[in-house]
Amino acid sequence: MLASILASGLAVGAIYALIGITYNTMYATSRVMSFTAGQLGMLGGVFGSLFMLRLGLPLLPALVLTLACCALVGVATEFVAVRPVLKSLDQHLYVLSTLALALMIQHATALEWSTEPQPFPKLLGIGDGIWDEKYWLPVAACAATILGLEFLYRRTLVGRAFLAVAEDNFAARALGLPERNLRIASYALAGAIGALAGFAGGQLLLAFFANGALLNFYGFVPVALGGLGNNRGAVIGGILLGLFQQAANFMVGGIFSSVAVFAMFILVLLAAPQGMFGAPAARRV
Repeated sequence: MLASILASGLAVGAIYALIGITYNTMYATSRVMSFTAGQLGMLGGVFGSLFMLRLGLPLLPALVLTLACCALVGVATEFVAVRPVLKSLDQHLYVLSTLALALMIQHATALEWSTEPQPFPKLLGIGDGIWDEKYWLPVAACAATILGLEFLYRRTLVGRAFLAVAEDNFAARALGLPERNLRIASYALAGAIGALAGFAGGQLLLAFFANGALLNFYGFVPVALGGLGNNRGAVIGGILLGLFQQAANFMVGGIFSSVAVFAMFILVLLAAPQGMFGAPAARRV
């Protein structure tokens, strides 16, 4: 039983961590928490099933097309739900604009795809039992994403420009950095990361339109636990959440496991409002 809890907890936690990184990537350049992050994960599973099962495409073309389609959804989010809000005096309207777009994506997927969970194909056919690919593929995708982002941010000029905009977008704009173009690129990158979460976790989550709302919440928890904007914290928070959730499923099951997750979430935030790895907010006087 312990091995099953660890395998499923790590896999589910890696999916939540990737959605948390999606939140952080969009937030970094816009200071907007976009509630389309979970929908991007859902679309990763839906597009993957569409391209591989319905259209019969091989793995690599299906993966590339899935990432590209979700990157376009990310860019559309910036244009439709984020950019108009950034021009407004009340920038907290993003809660409504991104949530409205998320609901539109969810209902459009239900109408065009299906209201029932659809199967997701085996990707590599490697492993059995607790070593089945459905358990280790999300973990591998999460590790590859973190390594790729570390390389992007620390070794490339584009990545350093992302960090500059994230640190102070007004100063970055004053230095001549194309802040708007970098924000669009970050939303495309976030779309691809969300798609990877849904694609790698498709065998666990299936291709189901209702996964969007689920991932929106469970993907936000690692962000809050790990500290807003902290990708490493989001990974640790996601893994801990996944392990805790699966252990609660085995011990109490049903709705009580969700209650246990909520209780844990509230207790952690009461103890550390900035998250386990977030820096306390400095107050200017």
